Amino acid sequence: MPMSMCMRMRVLLMLAACGWAPVCGAAPSDGARLYASCAACHGTAGAGAGQALPVLAGQPREALVASMRAFKAGARPATIMQQIAKGYSDEEIESIAAYLALLRKDTSRPEP
Repeated sequence: MPMSMCMRMRVLLMLAACGWAPVCGAAPSDGARLYASCAACHGTAGAGAGQALPVLAGQPREALVASMRAFKAGARPATIMQQIAKGYSDEEIESIAAYLALLRKDTSRPEP
């Protein structure tokens, strides 16, 4: 029995999705993907943007998680971070913190 056109398309899409990461490099981690929306204020890969905000790259994961949870709970004063932090689940906060903790402060590249 021949495959339907719809089934062929599904198979092709699945094969393309499976082959995408090896061809184009590894897909970004959830933390990197989630952090992308933070880059406008905090700089690409946590490198900082200007002098007003701290460099996040290379900070201890536990400290980053504690800060985000404090923002989320309203326990840490901020102009906008309290609202932004409320948009993340605890798992997403953990992912972002893990990603940032792996980055080098000076070059914002993952530690070897």
